[in-house]
Amino acid sequence: MRKYFYLWIMAFCAVFLLSACDNQQKQDGANSASNTNVQTIVIGLDDNFPPMGFRDESNNLVGFDIDLAREASKRANLSVEFKPIDWSAKEAELNSSRVDALWNGLTITDARQNNVLFSKPYMINHQIIVVAPDSNIKSKADLSGKIIGLQNGSSALNAVNADPIHTSFSALNQYADNVTALLDLSNQRLDAVVVDEVVGRYYVAKKPDQYRVLDDNFGQEQYGIGFKKDNTELQQKIQNSLDSMQADGTTAKISQKWFGKDVTK
Repeated sequence: MRKYFYLWIMAFCAVFLLSACDNQQKQDGANSASNTNVQTIVIGLDDNFPPMGFRDESNNLVGFDIDLAREASKRANLSVEFKPIDWSAKEAELNSSRVDALWNGLTITDARQNNVLFSKPYMINHQIIVVAPDSNIKSKADLSGKIIGLQNGSSALNAVNADPIHTSFSALNQYADNVTALLDLSNQRLDAVVVDEVVGRYYVAKKPDQYRVLDDNFGQEQYGIGFKKDNTELQQKIQNSLDSMQADGTTAKISQKWFGKDVTK
């Protein structure tokens, strides 16, 4: 009798173990399928554009747009990869599908809207004029005969060229990034730099003894996320995430972290 009892126990254990293994395999398979379904999107950016996107002391990508993109992608069940690109060739990178989105203080313009599908604006920006603290430049009119610097391929270049005063400059020097232009201003190789307000005020706050911002500027603009013209599906996913982040206060918290106040729309 005891012999049959032991055989029954052994059979029960065998069935239990087989069932457990089968359930684990199904669960592993489900997890694998779930991971496979997570789409990775590649975001193109200028990684020297603080505080929107830049490298910290450990060479990690950080910034307002980086935090915004990570949270929005997470809510859309997307994995995100950031790819530094030549910002002056950003539309070519996007339209050749080397990146899926441009997300780095990208200004919405009529010309760009012909080639790029934009999200709704999420921030208002100005093209400000930064000079040395002791500069005799007090207004935009004082830029006549001066050497001006700005980033190549930036909206600052478009804004300056749209203003008649640009024809009176002694020179208009274009740089690969704003940081280098501001460094040349500090070293007295430039008389002024025209730069996105978010960047300019970030550096002025860090080095108030080296820079001063004029009251005049080269106009107002709006930032948006750029997608390939026919990629309406991705644009809508990200837009839905941004809308929910705006509604629940997440966007405001990220803005507070980087700007000390909510500067978003």
